[in-house]
Amino acid sequence: MSSNNQILLTSVGSYLPKKKISNDNLAKIMDTSDEWIKKRTGIKFRHFVEDNELTSDMGTNAAEQAILNARLKANDIDLIIVATTTPDNTFPSTASKIQRNIGCKAISFDVQAVCAGFVYAISIGASMLKDGYGDKCLIVGADSMSKILDWNDRSTAVLFGDGAGAVILEKTTAVNEFVHNDKWGILATKIFTNGEYYDLLNTDGGVSKSKSTGFLRMNGKEIFKHAVEKLSSSLLMCLEVSNMDIRDIDWFIPHQANQRIIDAVSNKIKIPQEKIISTISIHGNTSAASIPLALDVATKKGNIKNGNILALQAIGGGLSWGSLILKIGKPS
Repeated sequence: MSSNNQILLTSVGSYLPKKKISNDNLAKIMDTSDEWIKKRTGIKFRHFVEDNELTSDMGTNAAEQAILNARLKANDIDLIIVATTTPDNTFPSTASKIQRNIGCKAISFDVQAVCAGFVYAISIGASMLKDGYGDKCLIVGADSMSKILDWNDRSTAVLFGDGAGAVILEKTTAVNEFVHNDKWGILATKIFTNGEYYDLLNTDGGVSKSKSTGFLRMNGKEIFKHAVEKLSSSLLMCLEVSNMDIRDIDWFIPHQANQRIIDAVSNKIKIPQEKIISTISIHGNTSAASIPLALDVATKKGNIKNGNILALQAIGGGLSWGSLILKIGKPS
C-alpha cells in the first residue's frame, strides 16, 4: 500500500511571567479604569516580564514543558521555529538562544508575523517536516509586548501582555487506508499578507528607520473591521479544503486580541459560543503567544482531548493573517 506523511500536534506547554497586572494597577499610572478596559476589550489581567526577563527565557520555559509533555528529550528535536516580534537581540535569532538553552542542535530560526506568527510558524514547520527536515519540530510563540508599549497611549497600553507557548509537531507515515478513513494532524492551513495595510498596526521605530524599537501604534477601528472579515474568510477556506463545516469543529481557538473581535467573528460565521476558547480576560493580547497559551489552558482544564478537531485563527501587523484546522494528538 502507498503511504502519506501526516504532521501531528502531540504536545503543548506554556509560561507566564510571575508579575500579574490588574486593570486597577494600570489605572494608577494612566487615565483608565477597570470598567473602561473590561467593557471595550474583555481584559481583566495580564502578565508582564521583569526588567531582566527575556523573551528567550519565557520561550525556553514553554519549550521545556512541551518537550516534557511529549515524553521527548531535547536532542529529539530536529527543527525549532520561534514566532516573535520582540526578540532578545536584533540578531541572532531568539530560536538559536532557545536551542542553546534547551541543549539541542536543531535547525533554528525566527518568524516575524506579529500576532499571526504562531499560525505562520505551524504552517512553515509542517511543510518543512513533509519536505524531509527531520521528524520533530518545536514551535514557540513568545512575546514581551510590555517592552514596546507607550504608557501615554491608553488605547494600546491596556491591551497587551507577555507570555510564551510551545507545541511539538511530529511527522508520522500513514498507509493509504488510514489516510482516507481517519485523518489526524494538520488538515488545512491558509496564510495571507497584504502590505497595503502596513500602517494600521506597527511600531514607530526600527533598526534602519530610527535605530530604536519604537512604540506600538494601532488604528483600532480599522483593525477591528479587517480582523472580523479576514479571520472569518480564512477559516471558511480551511473548512472547504478539509471538506468540513462549522459543526465538525470541536473547539475554536482564536488569537486573543479583543473579546469583541472574537464575538464578532463568532456571530458572522455562526460559531457556537460554547465551543470558543477565550483567555483574553486573564492574559490580554500576548501576540504570537496567545493561541498556544489558550491551547494549554484548555488542555490542562481537560476541555481539549486527544482526537478533538481544532480551528485556530490569528491576525497581526502586515497585515498578516491566517487559519488552520487540525486533529490534535495521535491515534492510540
